[in-house]
Amino acid sequence: VVNITDITMNKAAAEEIQNLAFYDPLTHLPNRRLLVDRLNQALVASARSGREGAVLFLDLDHFKTLNDSLGHDIGDLLLQQVAERLTSCVREGDTVARLGGDEYVVLLEELSDDLLVAAAQAEEISEKILAVLNQPYQLASHEYQSTPSIGVALFNNHNQSQEELLKHADIAMYQAKKAGRNAI
Repeated sequence: VVNITDITMNKAAAEEIQNLAFYDPLTHLPNRRLLVDRLNQALVASARSGREGAVLFLDLDHFKTLNDSLGHDIGDLLLQQVAERLTSCVREGDTVARLGGDEYVVLLEELSDDLLVAAAQAEEISEKILAVLNQPYQLASHEYQSTPSIGVALFNNHNQSQEELLKHADIAMYQAKKAGRNAI
């Protein structure tokens, strides 16, 4: 007796479930769930190595206006292009994630073990991101200018939880918005 079963459909469904569980369907970036896991790993690795890390929390300025005036399809194009640009700004081992809406998080690992040098490294990468995201976007037939507000929180050891770290970066981002947007 031979029983042959084609498991191709089952494997494809399992892969799709995996993608939906850990990746944003629009940008294909890691989602909040995968980011939290990577952030926990980064905190443990930082405690072991003594090296600093940073969380950059980004929010696009006036994104709601774009969505309301030109539609969600155009807004989605912007979100996809921002994801591509963010990915091009970081090192291979760093993580770029989309939390939802127009919020992104960049996780920088293995910065210097010196706090001031690590802060300078995070600032340099943040400035690069700011410059790249300030370039005009071609969204279908529309050319659009968008700017981000970026909040930065440094970490080392395992002194704070990933929730606290994200909260600190989020607060820093709101301070950048308060300072006039398009700022770090």
